Formats: sequence, C-alpha cells, structure tokens
Amino acid sequence: METEAHVYALAISASVLLAFYPFVLVMVSFCRDTLHWPAAERAISLALRDFFAGEQGDFIVRNLYAFGVPKLHLTSMFLLLFTANGIFEPLEVALNRAWGVTANRTYLKNQLVSLGLIFACGGLALVSLMLTAAGSQLISGEGWLAEFLESMFFKIAAVPVSILALFLVYWLLPNRKVDPRRVAPVAILVGLALELFKYINLLLAPIVAAKFKSEYQVFRHSVTIVVLSFLSSLIVLAGAHWTANHEKQDPLS
Repeated sequence: METEAHVYALAISASVLLAFYPFVLVMVSFCRDTLHWPAAERAISLALRDFFAGEQGDFIVRNLYAFGVPKLHLTSMFLLLFTANGIFEPLEVALNRAWGVTANRTYLKNQLVSLGLIFACGGLALVSLMLTAAGSQLISGEGWLAEFLESMFFKIAAVPVSILALFLVYWLLPNRKVDPRRVAPVAILVGLALELFKYINLLLAPIVAAKFKSEYQVFRHSVTIVVLSFLSSLIVLAGAHWTANHEKQDPLS
C-alpha cells in the first residue's frame, strides 16, 4: 500500500508495454517458421485471449496478423528478446527494495541476468504453448465443447509454467542470495492469485472496456495493457514483500 510500490509497479507496466509486442512476435515467428507447428501458433492466440478478455484480446490477435508477422532470423529474434528483457530492470529494483537490498546490480550485470531470465521465461512459455498444441490436436470437432477443452488444456499447461517462471524471478533476480525454500510457496500462491485475477478481469472487462473507450478512445488498448500489467505487478510485489517480511520474523538457520 506504500506509494513506492505503486511507482515500481507503474515502471514495470511501462516496460511490459514496450516488451509485449516484440516478445509475441518472437513466439509467433518461432512456432510458425522454426517449429512449423500451426497448433502451437494457434495456442498463442488462445493465450492472448485468455489474459486479455473480450474486445481487447480480439483486437490484439486480429492486428497481430493484420499486417503479417515477418519471418525472423535468429539474430532478429535475439535482438527482439533483448528489447523485451527491459521489464527485469525495474523489477529487480523493486525486489531489492522488498528484500532490503541497498545496492542494485550494475546496468551490465542486470542486462546479463535479465537476458538469462527472458530466455528462461520464453522457453517456459514455449513449453506451455507446445503442451497446449499437443493437447488441442487430440480434440476432434468444433464448437463450444472443443473450445472449452482446448482452453482447459491451455490452463493445465500454463498455470504450472507461470508458477515456475515466478519462482525463477523471485529466486534469481534480487541482488542477494535467496533461499529457494522461501520463494517456492509464495510463487505458487502468487501464480494462483494471478489466475484468479484473470477471471476477475473477465467479469469486469465489458465495464472497463466501455470506460476506457469513452476516456482514451484510440489509446484504450495500450491503456488496458498498462493497467493490467500494473495490477499484476502489485500482486507479484506483494508476494515478494510478504516473503521478505516473513524471513525477517522467522529466519531459517
């Protein structure tokens, strides 16, 4: 509830806005041009619609393919992922503050750690997409039942992968040694909290979309990404803050 936490969350959400499209481009290009797996590419659209409810998800998916996703070479993929890793810079500062660390990494060290994390998290996202694609290929037919089963396959694959990604961030990103036993439970709780947040967003999406459309008009989709990222960041930071305070009260030997 401190103002400082809101400042960190806003910085993280701004980085998400800049990193979002390059990261999605890399995922689409890799699934389409490297894996040659249409089902995995469709899983990306499913994932986007799962997080961005209603018109927002349809808008992002529709415009992702409106002008064609270019075929990316490995060098281009690396450069786009390097752009996407900017999210971990403000996140490290926020986690350091939660853990009481006074010295942040240098910019170069932060970029090296961030690049490792973006590849790790990108790899986990790819695993989730591949599992979803493999599950969807077992489904025959069309209609609401097929869509429901495909969505269930995605959630079964995505939730554990998201928890593992959160665990890596909580464990490796702070500029100090963090006991993995401390962050594993909170990664699970925060992962489930973020999944619950998606359902709340699904319920409120029509109201929020109408409000943003009247107030921000053409910028409403960018504002939606920032707001959802901001609230998600607060949940992630709350988990780190709780873990750090719990360690101070009950340190492990």
